[in-house]
This record gives sequence, structure tokens and C-alpha cells, in this order.
Amino acid sequence: MSRYLVDKFLYTVDRDPELVERYRTDPHGTVTWWEAERANAVLNCHTGEASTWLRFTDEERDALASHDHVRLFALGAHPFLTLTLFIAMFERDHAEPMAYQKQYGLRLAHFSLPYPDIAT
Repeated sequence: MSRYLVDKFLYTVDRDPELVERYRTDPHGTVTWWEAERANAVLNCHTGEASTWLRFTDEERDALASHDHVRLFALGAHPFLTLTLFIAMFERDHAEPMAYQKQYGLRLAHFSLPYPDIAT
């Protein structure tokens, strides 16, 4: 599991409104594109530096492509990164204030301490 790469995906997509919409409407395509085009770019570096070895595992790719924040949490993705991105994508689908955040929390309620390790 590359928690770094999953967290990098969540972080970079959340900071680009066009990518948020793309991920909302075409999650499989966005994950595939991002892994091929952005995964190996150095974070916050605009000089063209890149690595060549970073790839999602099949389980990570599937969890990201299915918007499965529960499985992402179990895999060690940082819950705040997942929550902020998923609020941007799905809060608009709920009429009641905080409805998405409550749903997010309820879906994670079966986890007990100690939580999965979120260190990268």
C-alpha cells in the first residue's frame, strides 16, 4: 500500500475544481489518467522533475475509482483528505446541512481504536 500516493491523489484532486468535477463524474477515467500523468510528478514542484516508480495497487485503484472512503480509510488513507474531497463532490447531493459529513462518519463507525495507521 502506498499511502503516500493515495494521499497525494486526494490532495491534488481536491485542490483543482476541474479535477474534483472530473473525479465525481468519471472516477475510473480520472484515476487512470492521474496515475499515468500525475502520480510521478514531484508534489508542488513546477520544474518538470518526476519519478518513475509510483503506482497504485489494484486495491487502491479500485477503492479510489469506486469512491469507497471506508475502504480507503481501512487502507490507511488520511481521513481528512478523503473527507474534504468527498464533501466537495457529494455535499451538494444532500439538502440537510452536514448530511454528507454525518453519513461519512456513520459509514466509519464500525472502526474502533486503534484506527488504521495514517502515517506516510
